Amino acid sequence: MNENRIHAALPDPATAPELFEGLLTRRVMAYVIDFFIILAIAMGLGVVGLILGVLTFGLGWLLLPVVLPLAILGYYVVTLGSPRRSTVGMSMMDLVLTPTSGAPLDGWQALAHPIIFWITIWISWPLSLLIALLTPRRQMIHDLLTGTLMLRLSPMERHWRTLGEPA
Repeated sequence: MNENRIHAALPDPATAPELFEGLLTRRVMAYVIDFFIILAIAMGLGVVGLILGVLTFGLGWLLLPVVLPLAILGYYVVTLGSPRRSTVGMSMMDLVLTPTSGAPLDGWQALAHPIIFWITIWISWPLSLLIALLTPRRQMIHDLLTGTLMLRLSPMERHWRTLGEPA
């Protein structure tokens, strides 16, 4: 598919500002909500790991450094890879993750998006937010690298209906 045609099909902040209204604030709030969900998952796994560690004379504790990151990644893959294309926090903030390639969101994007998100946030979250302020569609570094776009869901559904395409 032609690159210009793909970007022409993407929502434009100039013609559909409601899709981008308060986007960065909503993303930060969604991150906070998801952080507490992940914290609850980590605490639950920590309790299970503590019990297994005691029962196995410490061998169960060796699994925690492997199981914990996989559980967190699993949360993102299951939620972003679902038909809703959003985590719990993103859903609560009326956000959806949309691929920019014109193809549906695939499993690799749902896997790569959170990994690259955590790497870029760990390296420099201010730079990632600055880039979002400078890009017209408010894309952060991990969005640009994975070929995704974050939009508000309810206006997006109306936007696609006006174009006569499925959301």
